[in-house]
Amino acid sequence: MSTPTWVADLPSGALEAAAELLRDAVGRGSRVVVAAHVNPDGDALGGALAMHLGLTRLGLHTTPTVGEAPLKVPAALAELPGVSDLLPPGALPRPDEVDLLVTIDSASPERLGRVASYLDAGVTSLVLDHHASSTDFGDLRLVAPGAAATVQIVAALLHELDVEIDRDIATCLYVGLVTDTGRFGFSNTDRWVMELAGELIDAGAPHAELTSRLFDTRSLGELKLLGKALNRLEFVPDVALVHTHVTHEELADVGLGREAVEAVIDVVRSADLAEVALVLKPAPDDTWQGSLRSRDRVDVGRIAAEFGGGGHAKAAGFTSEHDREWIVQRVAKLLREDADGA
Repeated sequence: MSTPTWVADLPSGALEAAAELLRDAVGRGSRVVVAAHVNPDGDALGGALAMHLGLTRLGLHTTPTVGEAPLKVPAALAELPGVSDLLPPGALPRPDEVDLLVTIDSASPERLGRVASYLDAGVTSLVLDHHASSTDFGDLRLVAPGAAATVQIVAALLHELDVEIDRDIATCLYVGLVTDTGRFGFSNTDRWVMELAGELIDAGAPHAELTSRLFDTRSLGELKLLGKALNRLEFVPDVALVHTHVTHEELADVGLGREAVEAVIDVVRSADLAEVALVLKPAPDDTWQGSLRSRDRVDVGRIAAEFGGGGHAKAAGFTSEHDREWIVQRVAKLLREDADGA
């Protein structure tokens, strides 16, 4: 495969330096923790598990994790290779027992949840990410905003390490690629995405099965929750904003966790009149977490940043302590300002 254009986003020699760091860890028998961001999506979890499996092939002892308790894996990702190796934060080794932290798809320490304590303790860290909003943390950073998914960076690093991409690793990488490109339907899908997808399919990634599981399968609980959210859908015409929310009670009624709400935003964003979609879900501490999606012209990453969140131009998120009505009004106001400044 030819060299992808997004590689130019990386500091000169960073990919080689990261490979050397990991080779040294193998030689020393280091203890390595590989962390996806909290509330993991396909890119974060797929990338973390691919890195875990790849480093394990080299003989390195790695511990994959998500820094939230209880650790919950979305149902569509629950059968990924290596998922049974995930450890919750309470079972992780102490910072003084860890030699290296590898973070996957996390744009800030806050997105690491309880794993961020390793950074606070000074554990050497390798950051792999593709968010333009990525903050400057970590000792060695492989951040490529031009990459469609962080799994592209993971794959490049595994290639640099001469790790064979077998069926299990290919499956994890493919999940990250297909989710962050919206089944290869988003504008971030380019030649390099398709080349990697072809390589992963050749390696055994079951693309038809994965697509069905990720996009075409919903539990009865998820469908009931979707119905409740769609029943209260509202539209703000002057900024083409469509929005809705779910409650603690509704999640409890259908027996689902907050991660199930991601399926709601995927449907809401398809509204024909919507330029921007917003779905709010309650966090355990009674704050609200917002998911934003843009159809085309609006940079929702900038909108999310106004709330202290972040993400991509077409997909972003944030957390707010304000009530729902205030959040919706604030998003609408920011959209009007965005339109006035265009």
